[in-house]
Amino acid sequence: MRILYILFIVYLYSFHSLYSQEKYKISASYTEETITLDGIDNEVSWSKASMISDEFNGIIPIAENKGSQKNEIKIIYDDKFLYVFAKAYTTADKVGEPSLKRDARTRGADAILVMFDTYSDATNAFWFESTSSGVKKDALISNGGQRFETDIDFSWDIKFDVKTLKHVGYYSAEFKIPFSSMKFPEGSTKWKVNFFRADNLYSEFNSWTLVPKGQTGVNLSFFGDLLFDRPLGSSKSPLILIPYTNGIISKDFENNTNFNDLSIGADAKVSVGNGMNLDFTINPDFSQVEVDDQIVNLTRFEINLPEKRQFFIQNSDLFSSLGDSRDSRAFFSRRIGVAKDSDGNTIENRILAGLRLSGKLSDNLRIGFLNMQTEEDATNKISSNNNMVFSLQKKVFSKSNINLFFINREKTGNSNFTNDQEKFNRVFGLDYNLRSKDSKWSASIFYHNSIDEIKKDDSYSTGINLLYNSKNHGVYSKLIKVGDGFNSDLGFIRRKGIFKQFLRYERRFWIETEKISIITIAPTFRYITKPNTNSLITDRDFSANFEIDFKNLSNLNIDFSYPYTYLDNEFNVTRRDGATPIPVGSYQYPNFEISLRNNFFKKFTYFFEVGSGQFFNGTKKSIQARLGYRIEPILQTSLNISYDKIKLPKPYDTAGLWLVGPKINFTFSKKLFWSNYIQYSNIGESLGINSRLQWRFAPLSDFYLVYNDNYITSNIFAPKLRSLNFKLSYWFNL
Repeated sequence: MRILYILFIVYLYSFHSLYSQEKYKISASYTEETITLDGIDNEVSWSKASMISDEFNGIIPIAENKGSQKNEIKIIYDDKFLYVFAKAYTTADKVGEPSLKRDARTRGADAILVMFDTYSDATNAFWFESTSSGVKKDALISNGGQRFETDIDFSWDIKFDVKTLKHVGYYSAEFKIPFSSMKFPEGSTKWKVNFFRADNLYSEFNSWTLVPKGQTGVNLSFFGDLLFDRPLGSSKSPLILIPYTNGIISKDFENNTNFNDLSIGADAKVSVGNGMNLDFTINPDFSQVEVDDQIVNLTRFEINLPEKRQFFIQNSDLFSSLGDSRDSRAFFSRRIGVAKDSDGNTIENRILAGLRLSGKLSDNLRIGFLNMQTEEDATNKISSNNNMVFSLQKKVFSKSNINLFFINREKTGNSNFTNDQEKFNRVFGLDYNLRSKDSKWSASIFYHNSIDEIKKDDSYSTGINLLYNSKNHGVYSKLIKVGDGFNSDLGFIRRKGIFKQFLRYERRFWIETEKISIITIAPTFRYITKPNTNSLITDRDFSANFEIDFKNLSNLNIDFSYPYTYLDNEFNVTRRDGATPIPVGSYQYPNFEISLRNNFFKKFTYFFEVGSGQFFNGTKKSIQARLGYRIEPILQTSLNISYDKIKLPKPYDTAGLWLVGPKINFTFSKKLFWSNYIQYSNIGESLGINSRLQWRFAPLSDFYLVYNDNYITSNIFAPKLRSLNFKLSYWFNL
């Protein structure tokens, strides 16, 4: 522990250091000329604009190398719009286009990406993208863009236009982005900007600016300067109204009941000043959202599934990063709109209405406020609740911040069901997030406290995270302590009453032979005790990871682990009815895993993983496979297979656990999409079918037709629940 604090002090002394790189600049010229969006830079204003003309710097497959093809970028603007013209040279006869759907999370497209950091604070940015065929993608970047998986929000949508043309030897893209879609300081003369190119022919992802080895490609610390030749006006976003209607026809075969309903609701987006947004929702409906992936959970703890509801995803960075995402997350939006019925089953709890205020109060101060009201469900003995989270974030130094927050879940109304939660649960706390100028060092310190109707001891959670990431070395360390009495009804707390120590070191070797790019060796140590039980060791794990990244973008990963577990309660591993649980006691079980994946730019992709080893008082063998194939741009298919063979000595359970999940998606045009997802699990003895037809009949306006079908597969194959939903929404700019 002392070593960790020493490292942290070293960080505090070093984080003012500046990262020195060549200065990248591009000027944006003001124009009064009418610009015709046609994919051609034939207006006079384009001929006078400054231009970037160069091969971009490599990120994938080899960082800091030059890309294979030349690119040209120009920017002009008027009072209402920002125009970007890009020309991407290529020797390919046909460029890649995996899907025609907006915001499709597919790889293998030839595309131009433009990202604007409008406050030049390396914290938040706007992402605009067009493929060679004009398929659009937009997103919000938060937390400096250090982690692609968590810091990119593709649910954010605005009305921007782009026109593309394909020529011999290159394709062009002309963007028309309204200033009203972005927040920025009034009178701005300089933003931060970066441009990226995805090149399917050479399996490359390249950046205009130089991104050092070991850093993520969209890290906002490595953006260049965008200089305007006259100050910008204010950001005047229109009032946006999105009314919708939803209908459902369903049948519950187990209880032999029918449910039919027709409802209406609406979302509204209001601009508040130059830096904030106010969002409203009334009677929200999420029937069009993709279903969750089923997961084989062989741990003793709850699984943290990602949020997929758009209202909760957008601008969520002020709330979602409180505490530690794995062990003690103060706010987890998926808690809203679900509840436990009288039998302890997790069911949907209808949301009546909600609002969210988020954005910048000033250059150094951000605010986030979320309030959602849920409905009373007397049938299932669930009270109505008001769910609120408030976050105030103050920027300190160049890339660091202090976050003060308050979370409140409180019963409303007069109902008092016996299975209910306590009347209220409140959590308040302070998070201090630090990041060095060069993004090599980052750290977070937090202290959270909870208050319940019934007073509890040790009602706190605290921790420190420290991350160092350079070209050749990576260190991630963590200390987390969660008290027995700490509780966050709107959060995700994996375990209580624990003290966790974690340390991972990565050594990267940039081999760069003809076939190999990087070799990484990473030992990891994890140690968990229970302070209030004589510091009982509940978990201890040492693992060693060996990874090879090849220049063809394939990857080989070998992992050896040697975990120790003390079960303080019996544990039914397979969770099957009638199975004899593993008894209380100590268990130590070595494991070995090896995985291989190919180039994700390819039309046929694969991932295979096999594992073998001991498992508590028995053995476990595992196989996982993910296969993908696409016929561009119409058809995208994938197949996920998971199999775990658990063999335990008698009288304990022995089982083969299967998960099979094929996906078949059709993109008939830029307006018509059909996605299908089938999931079979012999664990839950169920088969689920989710089929969604989406027609985008107007910009950001949709008609959805969603069919869900669930079957019991235990002794007989029989229907369980079947439903047909439609949802119609229209986007008004007022």
